[in-house]
Amino acid sequence: MEKVGNLAEQARAQLGRVLVGQDELSQQLLVVVLCRGHALIEGVPGLAKTLAVKALAKVLQLEFQRVQCTPDLMPADVIGGNIFNSTTGAFSLHRGPLFTDLLLVDEINRTPPRTQSALLESMEEAQVTIDGTRHQLSDFFTVFATQNPIEFEGTYPLPEAQLDRFLLKIHVGYPSGEEEIAILERYQSGFDARQLDRMELQSIGIEALRDARAAVSSVQVEPGLFRYVSELVRRSRDWPSLSLGASPRAGLNLLLASKAVAAMEGRDYLVPDDVKQIAPAVLRHRVVLKPEADLEGVSAEQVVRDLLAAVEVPK
Repeated sequence: MEKVGNLAEQARAQLGRVLVGQDELSQQLLVVVLCRGHALIEGVPGLAKTLAVKALAKVLQLEFQRVQCTPDLMPADVIGGNIFNSTTGAFSLHRGPLFTDLLLVDEINRTPPRTQSALLESMEEAQVTIDGTRHQLSDFFTVFATQNPIEFEGTYPLPEAQLDRFLLKIHVGYPSGEEEIAILERYQSGFDARQLDRMELQSIGIEALRDARAAVSSVQVEPGLFRYVSELVRRSRDWPSLSLGASPRAGLNLLLASKAVAAMEGRDYLVPDDVKQIAPAVLRHRVVLKPEADLEGVSAEQVVRDLLAAVEVPK
């Protein structure tokens, strides 16, 4: 577990050379990769969401691809297809951007449902089918999908069943006043996000990442914490302000993400604070507010906080 803690510390330090603040974003991006999951990143434009994922790929020595979603984006534009080669008289496979390690899907809610479904199927199965032939995706295949919370015209909101397939929903907020000054000073001194390759970021080997993933799965969990995670999920289904609570998959993902948090702290055992730390990111997109609660200004974030306060913590 010490190696996992060192990996996390080194990765956060290198991301800190690129990002100003955004400590929670860096932490949760690492959790997603360690858990072999996928994440939905929500924030207004200009908050370094793309830069963070590109920097993470560079630090972890993983291949990076980006897809800019538009209303006319088709599944073949993302997956690829067999292209006829007139020179050889045969079909050859053209691999789409899906064939990568870290895939940034920018503004996923601008993509029509058919393309969303094709993308989310590959997330679940870690493979794609092209003309009846299955193609396995990378062992490190991870989707970071972004969406803009303030624009709704020309968008296709993700259904609840599809949202449930994201391990985390990461909120990215505005920097503080001091952090924004630091961003300006950094650019004045020559930093350019478009020239990330010129930065000599210290890389972490792929084997170290494989070992860290294996270590996460070996984190010990006491029986009382199984009951704690289960109770959090089950209470959400009867919560007065919710019309839809969290699914059993939410409980599995909450346990897995909590184990990643523990491992990143250098521990081989889980404590309730690990669950509390990551629960909002795991649950906020898996619950649906009742219309009257939404009108009253209740947020999913607030409901999760209330759930954490209501469920008894195991001793």
